[in-house]
Amino acid sequence: MPRYTRNPEVLSRLSTEQYRVTQQSGTERPGTGEYLHNQEPGIYVDVVSGEPLFASTDKFESGCGWPSFTRPIEPAHVHERRDASHGMIRTEVRSVHGDSHLGHVFSDGPADRGGLRYCINSASLRFVHRDDMAAEGYGDYLDQVEDVR
Repeated sequence: MPRYTRNPEVLSRLSTEQYRVTQQSGTERPGTGEYLHNQEPGIYVDVVSGEPLFASTDKFESGCGWPSFTRPIEPAHVHERRDASHGMIRTEVRSVHGDSHLGHVFSDGPADRGGLRYCINSASLRFVHRDDMAAEGYGDYLDQVEDVR
């Protein structure tokens, strides 16, 4: 089993936006994220720790301006906590090992797929294409990612 950790070397390589989002609980402007319109097969991992978070097969177009997923690929890698910032009550989503702020989860997702919408900042993610998953150590998740080509 791989070890996913948060380390100073990785943090020092983050872009200004990645650092702001993951370490300072920031939010990308809607419609600006690198992975918003990505439709390639693969998985999304924490940009800090590399822990697998979401699969392309669970991604859907919600119209909210951020990549949306119906569920985490590995629920043990996602921590949810109450967020009362900005004058509203929401459920924040953070990675367990990287302690990265990812976004928020809402209960307005597709009912036929569980009803949840994980609204995630692209800046907190790194995409690993299906073709590269085994070589990068994510081969155990290949059966959860459809090859749509």
